Amino acid sequence: MDLKVYYQKLRQIEASLTDACVVLVSLATPDGGRAGVPTEAPRDIAAKMIVDGSARLATEAEAQDHKQKCQEAYRAAEQASLAKRIHVTVLSEPEAKKPAGGSKGTKGQ
Repeated sequence: MDLKVYYQKLRQIEASLTDACVVLVSLATPDGGRAGVPTEAPRDIAAKMIVDGSARLATEAEAQDHKQKCQEAYRAAEQASLAKRIHVTVLSEPEAKKPAGGSKGTKGQ
């Protein structure tokens, strides 16, 4: 592979990516890479992965779905973290004092 062409392609793809973080979808690779796994990456790494053929740019629907799942996972993690921090203190009331004088249920004779 001609390095000059490789780096030209790399710069060209990086310039075409407008967002700071890009959603990618992985492609199957000969070394065992799984296809269809979405991930976010910075522009420079995303461009390298696209040029190397290990990922492709996600469609708008795939990107929205991935971001929504990440937000849901974040909320679930926040809920779990808050649940661990909740402290419950149980206070018992002191027993009511029994009235003085005699036993209950006796009639005055």
